[in-house]
Amino acid sequence: MEKKQGFFSALRGLSPSRSRARSRSVSPARSSSPMKALSWGKKNSSGGGYCLSQPELSIGRSGSLRPVMEGPDPDEEGGVGGGGEGNVGDSKRLGSGLGHWVKGQLSRAPSVAATAVCRRNDLRLLLGVMGAPLAPIHVSSSDPLPHLSIKNTPIETSSAQYILQQYTAASGGQKLQSSVKNAYAMGKLKMITSELETASRTVRNRNPSKAESGGFVLWQMDPDMWYVELSVGGNKVRAGCNGKLVWRHTPWLGSHSAKGPVRPLRRGLQGLDPRTTAAMFAEAKCIGEKNVNGEDCFILKLCTDPETLKARSEGPAEIIRHVLSGYFSQKTGLLVHIEDSHLTRIQSNGGDTVFWETTYNSSLDDYRQVEGIMIAHSGHSVVTLFRFGEEAMSHTRTKMEESWTIEEVAFNVPGLSLDCFIPPADLKTGSGIEYPQEERGKSNNAVVLTAAHRAKVAALENGSFEANR
Repeated sequence: MEKKQGFFSALRGLSPSRSRARSRSVSPARSSSPMKALSWGKKNSSGGGYCLSQPELSIGRSGSLRPVMEGPDPDEEGGVGGGGEGNVGDSKRLGSGLGHWVKGQLSRAPSVAATAVCRRNDLRLLLGVMGAPLAPIHVSSSDPLPHLSIKNTPIETSSAQYILQQYTAASGGQKLQSSVKNAYAMGKLKMITSELETASRTVRNRNPSKAESGGFVLWQMDPDMWYVELSVGGNKVRAGCNGKLVWRHTPWLGSHSAKGPVRPLRRGLQGLDPRTTAAMFAEAKCIGEKNVNGEDCFILKLCTDPETLKARSEGPAEIIRHVLSGYFSQKTGLLVHIEDSHLTRIQSNGGDTVFWETTYNSSLDDYRQVEGIMIAHSGHSVVTLFRFGEEAMSHTRTKMEESWTIEEVAFNVPGLSLDCFIPPADLKTGSGIEYPQEERGKSNNAVVLTAAHRAKVAALENGSFEANR
C-alpha cells in the first residue's frame, strides 16, 4: 500500500526540528497528498451568465494608508487602484458604479469581454467580503475566562459564563488548549454570488457550476498572531497580524493596514480556534434560546463598544454598530452557528448618505478531535450585503455563499517563528507604527515555513481542483 504523504513531509528537509513528531487531522476524503488535495483548477474562460461588477465605496484618501474595509473593496478604476493615488470623493459621486453593476447583472446577452470583466469583478467582490473578515473586538487567546459568579451578577452574564465553561470543556478543556502555542489548518472552499436584488428585480444564480473553487492555509501563533492565504479562481488574497498590526494584500489594491485595534480573523472562530472563540464571548450576554437546524441552542450576544467602533472608522466611513452572536448547542456544548452584522454609514462630499449592512451567517459541522481538541471540519456561510440610501428605489441586496472543508489541522508546528508573521515590505502605515528597517528587510527573505507554503500555493494554481460542497 502506498504510504500517504502529509504536508510536513515536504518541509522535513527545511524544518529545524526534523526528529519531532508531527500531528495532523486528516479528512477521510483526503487524497494521497495535500499537494493534490489543495490544487486549484482553471476556470472555464467562457464564464458568462450571472456576474456582478464591484460596487463602489467612495472613500477619500488621506495622506495615510487606506485601511482595510470590511466590505467590498473600491474599484481600481478612476484612481482607486493599488497605488492608492487619487481622491475618489472628488472624481466620482458616491455609488456611481452601482448603475454599471446592476446593468451588467441584468444584461441578457453580454459580450465575451463584458462577461470576463463581470466574472473578474464578481470574484473580487466575493474575496473582498468573504476572504478575510475580522472579528468585532480585540481579544487575546491568552486571556483567562472569567470565573463563574452568581452573586451580584445579572443572570444574562452568569448564564453566558456557565455556557462558555461548558463550551471550553466540550472542546477539549482549558489545560489542553493552553498547551497549544501555534496551529496550522489547510482547507478547500467554494464561493458563489447566488442572488442580486434591486428595487425592481431579483436575479438568482441557479447554476452551482459557476462557483469559484479554491483553498486556503491558516497559521496561528501566540500571542495574537495569524496569517491566512486564499487562492480562488486564479486570484490570491493574503492577510495577517503580527500582534500589533493587521494587514491585507489583494492583487488589485496591494497591501493595506486595518484601522483600529488588533482583532482575530473570523475564519479562526469558525470552529478552528476554540480558545480564542471562548475569549471573544467572555463579555457576552445570554439572550435566550433558539432551534438551529434541528438543534436547541443557547444564544450569546456581543455588542462592540462605541470606542472600538470610533477607532475603526475613518473619514466619511463611520461604523455604526457591529454585533456578534454565537449559538451553542445545548446537547454537545459546542458552537454550531455564528452570526455577525455590521452597519457602515458613508457620507459623500455631495451630501448623499449611503449605508452598507453586511451580515454573515455561518454553520459549523463535522466536529472531530485533533489531539483531544474538537475542530469543525466543514461549514457553510451565507453573506448578505445590503446597500441602501435616502432614496428607496436605490437599494441593492447581494447574497453570497461559501462552503469549506478542512483537510489538515496541526498543533505546535516545529520551526514556526515570529518571522513568519512580519507584514509585507511595501506596507506603509499612517498610525505612527513604524517597523525597524532590519525587520522590514526580513520580509523579503525566504523564511523557512512561510516561503514553503507560499511557494506551494503558487505552484498549485495550474493544477486541478474539485471542492466538495
